[in-house]
Amino acid sequence: MRTMTQFGNDLYTGKTSFPFIGRRRLWFILAAVLVLASVLVPFVKPVQFSIEFTGGSQFTITGLDEPDQLLATEAVQSVVPTASTKVTTIGSDAVRVQTDQLQPEETQQVTAALAEIYEVPTAEVTSSFIGPSWGDSVTRQSLWGLAIFLALTFLILALYFRTWKMSAAAVIGVVDVLVITVGVYALAGFPISPAAVIGFLTILSYSLYDTTVVFDKIRENTLEDGEISARTFGESVNLAVNQTLIRSINTTIVAILPTGAILFIGSIWLGAQTLTDISLSIFVGTIVAAYSTLFVAAPMYSLLREGEAGIKASDERVLAARERAGVPA
Repeated sequence: MRTMTQFGNDLYTGKTSFPFIGRRRLWFILAAVLVLASVLVPFVKPVQFSIEFTGGSQFTITGLDEPDQLLATEAVQSVVPTASTKVTTIGSDAVRVQTDQLQPEETQQVTAALAEIYEVPTAEVTSSFIGPSWGDSVTRQSLWGLAIFLALTFLILALYFRTWKMSAAAVIGVVDVLVITVGVYALAGFPISPAAVIGFLTILSYSLYDTTVVFDKIRENTLEDGEISARTFGESVNLAVNQTLIRSINTTIVAILPTGAILFIGSIWLGAQTLTDISLSIFVGTIVAAYSTLFVAAPMYSLLREGEAGIKASDERVLAARERAGVPA
């Protein structure tokens, strides 16, 4: 049985090779299915947004011996039966309650009801209000941040790699990561919050980093081959992806270990729910980013370049030489 070192060496030399480029049609179909499924998620399970986006009232009760969430719901329902309530445990002695927008009188009554049901002084219950205009501002700034990120990504990669096609392939991969990650996040039933948006932008940066490393190796292989290459352009790209495969796997594992610990141990096991949104978005996004670089971005770049006259002529020359030498296709 081969060791990991031997396996990595075989991938680097081409002795072992996964068909990332040869079976790109299959990978593109899989990517299209995942993206379509992610787009359809809101129609099956509507996407929820946190109070920072929708606006509403928020109450925080501190100094609790037992932060029972059901008590908070009962207190709010006793004052405003029609109010939509979301209760989150903060640490081991506090509870955060978020509701629809309440009137000043209702806010005072809910504050008193929460203090009474939790048997704490009214001073232990703080209330705040987030208006819909502030939520609209957060939404607008998030969309602007995403648009600026994608625009700068395209421009910087085009300048660095000196080809817009590599930049376009990278942006397609980044969008693929974003759509699938948001789809999985929404399917899990977590509301999109500013922390989740930060997580999405973080994994976009990670995806860009992973793609840049792989593309740099692709550029190195294709430039070194030149006109004397014994490989087609697609084969050179495939070799580069295989040569960086172990690095991509190792980097992904190292990245998901801390976020996985925060998500499963901190958020789910210990109950630190305030970390759930950002840890889930980064955990899922890191895995999707590794997949997208290997199965979407790199094959897409090869597809965009193979139609060029110079590359097509080089590939035909390589295939003709193999045919003359009797090498099977």
